[in-house]
Amino acid sequence: MWRSLLFGIQHNAGTNPGLLLIRLFAGLAMALSHGLRKVPPSDRFVQSVSDIGFPAPEWFAWMAGLSEFVGGMFIAIGFCTRPSAFFLTITMLVAAFGRHGAEAFGAQEKALLYAVMALFLLIQGPGKYSVDYLIHKKLHSTSSE
Repeated sequence: MWRSLLFGIQHNAGTNPGLLLIRLFAGLAMALSHGLRKVPPSDRFVQSVSDIGFPAPEWFAWMAGLSEFVGGMFIAIGFCTRPSAFFLTITMLVAAFGRHGAEAFGAQEKALLYAVMALFLLIQGPGKYSVDYLIHKKLHSTSSE
């Protein structure tokens, strides 16, 4: 029992509720606390994207804002979770190392925490309590008919 508790990798009864909690918190916090204020991107945000050195800063500002807002909402409900998590991971790594790269770790910490949560969901997937699961289940039930 202790061996499987400490070193087991199989899913247990808490896996899907845990994934749901991570998705809900990380997705809604990202969408509502960060993404909502970036869609549409303000002139100040576009300038900060330009300052990092991105070509077409207005386009990249839109992509970052949509990754945070739409991607965050999608992650929360578990829809297109892996693609949303991929784009959010990239956006957060740019925020951590591009925007806050010259600053102390404390300025990078929040972006890195979101990047790790998104990367986790990219690898793990959304779990059973998600729209993705319902779509997957529906596609597989109709393909066997």
